[in-house]
Amino acid sequence: MATHSIPAPSSGWSSQTLTRVKAEPAYGAFLLLWVGFITIPLIMGVDKFFNVLTHWENYLAPWIENVSPFSAHGTMMAIGVVEIIAAIAMILRPRYAAYIVALWLAGIIVNLLTYPGFYDVALRDFGLMVAAIALTLLARTYTKPGFRHGGMK
Repeated sequence: MATHSIPAPSSGWSSQTLTRVKAEPAYGAFLLLWVGFITIPLIMGVDKFFNVLTHWENYLAPWIENVSPFSAHGTMMAIGVVEIIAAIAMILRPRYAAYIVALWLAGIIVNLLTYPGFYDVALRDFGLMVAAIALTLLARTYTKPGFRHGGMK
């Protein structure tokens, strides 16, 4: 009869993180929001170049296209670059990047509210903005201040 033993959890990063999440649910919320606000802007930013998820130009209010020095497609590609940079900033300095993402979402909401037919998307983005603001509050607790020595605690 074969016996199997389950190895003891390692003392690595993932085990310590899971232990901390069990002890501090707010830390778990911080991690979920942090990973989400890395993943979402990264995927959406990259997709601005490929239009697999949707044709992003359709979401651009005409007045923004009129003031932009680029075509609608070029404007959306520039927006994609900003979203990729926001994702990278979120990896490196969530304490500060969360404010940037919240402001960015506010700008997206203004764009959507000034263009009829996208009020449902604006409402969804408002929910994302509230989550980004929650991340700013949690990041003050779970990350170190400063750009030079900042980062995760």
